[in-house]
This record gives sequence, structure tokens and C-alpha cells, in this order.
Amino acid sequence: MEQRTRLIVLFGGQSPEHDVSCVSARHVLAAADPDRFDVVPIAIGRDGVWRTADEALSALADGPDTLPDALSSASTPIEPMTALAQPDGMQTVVFPAIHGPMGEDGTVQGLLELANIAYVGSGVLGSAVCMDKALAKELTAFHEIPQAAWRTVHFSKISDALVAEIEGDLGLPVYVKPANMGSSVGVSKAATLDELAEALDLAASYDEWIVVEENIAGHEIEVAVLGNHDPIASIPGEIVPGASFYTYEDKYRDGVAELHIPARLPDDVNEAIRATAVKAYRALRCEGLARVDFFYDAKYDRILLNEINTMPGFTPISMYPKMWAATGIQYSDLISRLVDLAVARHDRRLAHRRTE
Repeated sequence: MEQRTRLIVLFGGQSPEHDVSCVSARHVLAAADPDRFDVVPIAIGRDGVWRTADEALSALADGPDTLPDALSSASTPIEPMTALAQPDGMQTVVFPAIHGPMGEDGTVQGLLELANIAYVGSGVLGSAVCMDKALAKELTAFHEIPQAAWRTVHFSKISDALVAEIEGDLGLPVYVKPANMGSSVGVSKAATLDELAEALDLAASYDEWIVVEENIAGHEIEVAVLGNHDPIASIPGEIVPGASFYTYEDKYRDGVAELHIPARLPDDVNEAIRATAVKAYRALRCEGLARVDFFYDAKYDRILLNEINTMPGFTPISMYPKMWAATGIQYSDLISRLVDLAVARHDRRLAHRRTE
């Protein structure tokens, strides 16, 4: 009989993506194989306090959609290292279903490394690099992976002169994003100088570093990648946003975006996108999983990398599990594979540690 694994589903967090994390967690909790895993839900509140969330398990009998959005309510505070303590004779793996800063950016991953606990997803370096869109663009440019033209801006440099300079470099419209944020939080499309100035101020309210990208008229394509050193890529999916771009509301609330799996592109283009996704995944030191986002410019036959998300959403309308389901890996099996990859990565790293 296979040894049971203690699976800690860590969720919530202090970023603006707290609610998204709660929804992702409720579905991971519901789908984890009960014959293999002893599931332990742990919530990180908006206040940064870790709390037990046993009420989540008791509610699962009625289905994942019956769980409250804030699973940390009416729960017990607990010290992080106490929550992570490993029972004798049982493998512990953490699934950090946390999106955005203070979770997806290498901070939680660093804590888990210090605690010597296996965890799902990329390590400290890959998580931190991919979270920082500006630095990720610089590294993928070094690896000659095509992407849209961009500018990196520090909030202290925002001025009327900078706004005019960006228009001269990239034209209008442009997309303005906080460098360290996900789920389209703080993202704006700016078509005028006034809108550009407002977009920069909005992005600066979320992060001190800002990315401004040229507008690309084309298909929005996403690919799910799974694996450590030998990753595989899913069938690409295509998104037709309900708004002018794929907004937070489209991703997690309204669900009015059109999703096409496979993407409505020629087979050779889809295969080239899959290969580029794996190349970018390796270049940025990703492991476990990531969703790699692209634009395809049909007019000029260009595949352009947009960004990589190392902990994509696991909600019912999220593209990552949908693309794997279309490729042949169902949600429950996907979680098991991610846990196996986490253990393999942890064991590999242990073999390289030295104490003498």
C-alpha cells in the first residue's frame, strides 16, 4: 500500500490576489485524492497571520462551491513552523496556492526551503524572477525569445516628460502593469497621454517597478507546462477577452471571455508555441508548473512571449487545469503529479546539500 502523504494546502496571503487564492484552494482541497493524501488546509490572512482552516474540510461533503471565499474566518492562529512540522514517518508536501507577492514571489518558497519541506512549484529563484515581469523580460531577451517591445519604469521617474517619451518609443495604445503582480491586478490599457499618466499612477500604487508594453494586435494564447528538468507542454488555449484585454473580472468573476482549446491556429504554429513555452520555462528556472502566456501576431507570423505565471489559478474557469484536461490529464491526477514533482525536486536538492 502506498504511504500516505500529508498535503498542506497553503492559501490566502497578503496580496490583492487573496480572494483568487481562496477559490483556487477550495478546488485543490476538493480534488486531492483522499486515498493518498491527508489534506491540511492552512490559511494566511490578509493580516499575515497563519491560521488553521479545518472548517474547509468539513464543508467539502457538500461540494467545493459551498466553501466561503475567506476560508480563514473563525479559525485558529498558528505559528508557521508549527503548522509545517512534519509528523514522524509521513512525507509532508506543501501546495502553496498563493498568487502574487508574499507567496508566489519566492518568499514562501524560501521559508519552505529553510524548513526543509517539499513544495509544489518553482524554487526561490524561479519564483522571484517570474514574479518580476521586468527582470523576466530581460532574461528572456538574453535567451533570444521574441516578445513585445517594452519599457521598465521606476515610480520615482514618473513625469510628463516620461509619458511623452514612452509615447515616442512605443506609440499608443500601450499596456501598463505593475512589475510584481498577477491576475491582471493594476493593469491598464492606455490610448491617450492622459490615460497613460493615470495608468502609471495606478500601477505605481501596487509596485515601485512598472512595465509598459507596446500594443500587439493578435491572438492571446496560453500554454500549461508541467515538469522539472524535462517539462511537457499542454495543448495551447486561446482567450478572446470580454473586455479590451483579459481582465481580473474576466478571469475570476464574470467568466465572459471565450476560451478555445485548442487555440484556433494552424497546427505548426501551435507546436511552435509549445516549444517556445518549454524554452522560456527552462530559461527562467521554472519547475513543477507554470502557465506561459503569448501573443500570436498573424499579420507578421510572430510568436511573442507575454509572461510566465509560476502559480496559475486553479479555479473552475482557470486555463491551467482546463488545458491539461484537454491534453489528457484530469484535475485530480494533475495534483498528484505536482506532488510527485515536488518530492523529486526536494530529494534532488537534498543530495546536493553539504553540512561539513
